[in-house]
Amino acid sequence: MERQKRKKANSVDVRELTVLCCPLYFPSPEWNRAAKKSRRSIEEHREESGAEEGSMTLGLINANPVVHAKKERVARTEDPHCDDAVDPLEIYDHVRDIRDPEHPYSLEQLSVLSEESITVDEKLGRILIMFTPTIQHCSMVTVIGLCLRVKLQDCFPPHFKVDIKVAPGSHADEESVNKQLNDKERVAAALENPNLRQLVDECLYSSEL
Repeated sequence: MERQKRKKANSVDVRELTVLCCPLYFPSPEWNRAAKKSRRSIEEHREESGAEEGSMTLGLINANPVVHAKKERVARTEDPHCDDAVDPLEIYDHVRDIRDPEHPYSLEQLSVLSEESITVDEKLGRILIMFTPTIQHCSMVTVIGLCLRVKLQDCFPPHFKVDIKVAPGSHADEESVNKQLNDKERVAAALENPNLRQLVDECLYSSEL
């Protein structure tokens, strides 16, 4: 009996885990209840397995990702006579250390994004980030997109229009994901959820990298 209870506590329904990772797909009143229940189950599993805080070890979507070495940062000196133009490298330096929602590795280490995947159009005031999930059916994709958006909102002036998309052919639900990640109302509603916001903050401000 005790074994059955433990097994139940450590198991998370697939739909519940998807709701936790993809709240933009389920913008209903049920989201709060499902997210809280999933969060509790994940934390219980962490405690029993000895997993570190902030690492999602339960039901890993990609249990064995390819991890790459971090690239050396390029020293940048500020020129007082230069304008405040934003370039892809500056943006990349701000987002490269965001931690993956599943693993204790950065988006840079998992090759989810690179300097080449960022485009800046100063004249039009637009920033485009194309990121590549580690697998095509990754349900963490919206969490990654939200992390990128929150980070850029904190670092760059509001007059920039930021578009965040998955790279062409990198996700099974590419069109729907891109539409949701750039829907202001859905993004704002998702970030108002305390459980999701906590997960995003863990990815943004993890001290383990």
